[in-house]
Amino acid sequence: MDFFLHSTSIVDNNCQIGKGTKIWHFSHILSDTIIGQNCSFGQNCVVGPKVKIGSGVKTQNNVSIYEGVQIEDDVFLGPSVVFTNVLNPRSFINRRNEFKTTLLKKGCSIGANATIVCGITIGKYALIGAGSVVTKSIPDFGLMAGVPARRIGWVSISGNKLFFDENGLAEDNFDRTRYQLNNDIVTLIE
Repeated sequence: MDFFLHSTSIVDNNCQIGKGTKIWHFSHILSDTIIGQNCSFGQNCVVGPKVKIGSGVKTQNNVSIYEGVQIEDDVFLGPSVVFTNVLNPRSFINRRNEFKTTLLKKGCSIGANATIVCGITIGKYALIGAGSVVTKSIPDFGLMAGVPARRIGWVSISGNKLFFDENGLAEDNFDRTRYQLNNDIVTLIE
């Protein structure tokens, strides 16, 4: 194996797990799941079935990633993040054919105990505050907090709050990346 699997964890049949990935205590990777390279899954995580996760994804303790969730590279999931995959669940009705797709784009971060309602997209490098309840799609670089989550600002690739000048320009002092804000859309200036 090119990945680490703790002795208390289980990987079902037909899974692909990338080199350098670590799966810690009491976790379960269900069938037909694809996980990229250099990912980390903390204690008590459940993934799948049929979930696709990119490379460099960090998943903290107690996170269940259900069928319908798609995760791109370099995403961070804080402890006890909650995903859903059905909008109107009933224990007595099988709704497996109604699973909604939830897409987490490259580099986004979701804080501890946040709840992500299915059928939305979380934009590139967006940052969701701990305990937030996300019910609508989030734009790239959006800084979200609250119940329900609302955009309270914008963040850079490195996660620092952006402050735009009168021309809609901002620079992150950490890495000197530059950004343009135009009509509530933030883009990276290359």
